[in-house]
Amino acid sequence: MTPTATATEVSEVKSLIESRWASPKGEQHSIVNPANGEIVAMLNYATASDVDRSARAAHKAFLSWREVPVVDRVQPLYRFKTLLEKHADEIATLLTTENGKVFPDALAEVKRAIQMVEVACGMPSLMMGDSLNDVARGIDCRTIRQPIGVCAGITPFNFPAMVPLWMYPFAIATGNTFLLKPSEKVPLSPTRMAELFIEAGIPEGVFQLVHGGREVVEAFIAHPLIKAISFVGSSPIAKLVYKEGAAQGKRVQALGGAKNHLVVMPDADLPKTVDAILSSSFGAAGERCLAGSVLVPVGDVAEPLLNLLIERANALRFGDGLEPGMNVGPVIGADHRKKIISYIEKGEAEGAILLCDGRTNLAHTNPAGSFLGPTIFDHVKPTMTIAREEIFGPVLSVIRANSLDEAIDLVNSSDFGNTTTIYTQSGKSAREYQSRIEVGMVGVNMAVSAPMAFFPFAGWKNSFFGDIHAHGKDAVWFYTEQKVLMSRWF
Repeated sequence: MTPTATATEVSEVKSLIESRWASPKGEQHSIVNPANGEIVAMLNYATASDVDRSARAAHKAFLSWREVPVVDRVQPLYRFKTLLEKHADEIATLLTTENGKVFPDALAEVKRAIQMVEVACGMPSLMMGDSLNDVARGIDCRTIRQPIGVCAGITPFNFPAMVPLWMYPFAIATGNTFLLKPSEKVPLSPTRMAELFIEAGIPEGVFQLVHGGREVVEAFIAHPLIKAISFVGSSPIAKLVYKEGAAQGKRVQALGGAKNHLVVMPDADLPKTVDAILSSSFGAAGERCLAGSVLVPVGDVAEPLLNLLIERANALRFGDGLEPGMNVGPVIGADHRKKIISYIEKGEAEGAILLCDGRTNLAHTNPAGSFLGPTIFDHVKPTMTIAREEIFGPVLSVIRANSLDEAIDLVNSSDFGNTTTIYTQSGKSAREYQSRIEVGMVGVNMAVSAPMAFFPFAGWKNSFFGDIHAHGKDAVWFYTEQKVLMSRWF
């Protein structure tokens, strides 16, 4: 399927404050299409005052929304799901325009977002508590889950359609109200989805959209009426949001960055493994927190694996994601491209061997775009910068290992623990790897081990700060308080 329209006019992106579409009075910023450098929209940042008004309106709405029966609370979500399905191509086109990922990836993201809404529609079952009669003579006990109040979400540029829906459908279905601050780099798709949510009939004040930058984040953390914050972004910011939010007595889940390892055993199916590596490492221009960024070939599989991988990487087509047949789009912007190139230069300076250089072979791309091709380093040492730090781009570092034990020790030495995958035909090797590895999401022969909406996104170590993860049953637990009720009747 290919898109049918592109953004051709510069428009103003508005915030939804006190259930009214408004233009905040903060700084104005341009939204740029990273494929061609063109300005596609203008965005005015909200201020702390806007956050205060939104939080107060959300709290007022919460006092009545929490009393609405859960079977009625999910009805707007059913309608929202239908509207998202109807407008999926439109949203994916906006997403590609502002983010750069190729259209099929964008459409797949929208479908994952819809799945989140679908799961949240099951809240009448998901919120059920437990009960036991006669816990003592004549005494019964049960648990119930109740909403916590105004919740806020801060989401990243790489999944502007999906990640917000990790949050607000679950929060709202459990009886809370919600303030969303999407990444200021990609406001178009979350704003269009907010318009559809309003069209679906969500009551005034229950959902609000507050565009902005650091001032909005700090206001979320400081505001006394905001009881919970969900964050997805880089690890340093995730750690800061968690620390400051917890200090304010808020419930916080803060998902950070990653350095994900792909371990290839000698018995792996090489053609299928290379397909998976290409998708994991270079899909979405490597701008995924689940992207494979360290390749660990074990034993003598290294040479045949790398030969095939380089051949296939050089054959990838990269360009404007709205053009059919493209495999890789641009990175998010010129500044980020410069940052990735600085990592490539650092890898060369520290002695890694550059097998595939994404800075070259850009002749067929728009020079005004932020393009960078697949880059592969070999003979990388675990102490090198490119092996340790999150690059968030199409750069793959190869660290060779002599055994599965050595590979496991390498992965476990990382400060991050988001995801990892092993490629093997051995059930014994796979089981041992899954058991011993210190990572939250583990794949076997997978490209991207992204859990479905009904399972949690379970990062470990510096990839996650908090106690309860995103979506699945964890989302129900995060956005509710559990109350234990005991009764005896005379």
